Amino acid sequence: MKLVRNEILHRQSNILIEFNHSEGWIYVNWRGYQNYDTVVAGCEKILEILLELNCTKVLNDNTNVEGIWSGASRWVGQDWLPRMQAAGLECFAWVYSPSVFSRLSADKTLSCTEDPSFIRTFDEITAASDWLRSF
Repeated sequence: MKLVRNEILHRQSNILIEFNHSEGWIYVNWRGYQNYDTVVAGCEKILEILLELNCTKVLNDNTNVEGIWSGASRWVGQDWLPRMQAAGLECFAWVYSPSVFSRLSADKTLSCTEDPSFIRTFDEITAASDWLRSF
């Protein structure tokens, strides 16, 4: 059996964006401490890739995020997520960080999102992947 690897589309110290060909989704692995600028830059790159691939699913993995990034929460919820949805995003699986501060930032983002119906949060990546596969 051939091992299928994700295709790396973008890599920086704080974010890795891959396309999972076998599952048909974009996998985003955020890493380390984030701030407004790193979140905005990473999110804009995800949107660019979503449009290029005409993809409808994102697995947003915050497992390796440390600390608070709530300075970007309002922008993500009110600006970026609506643009992602307008670009064709149908399913956004968000895996929480074990960091309580990162989790609070994610929850703040969701509270700023007018239509969170396409977003689900998870504590671990297996459940998030299973949910995405159900579409």
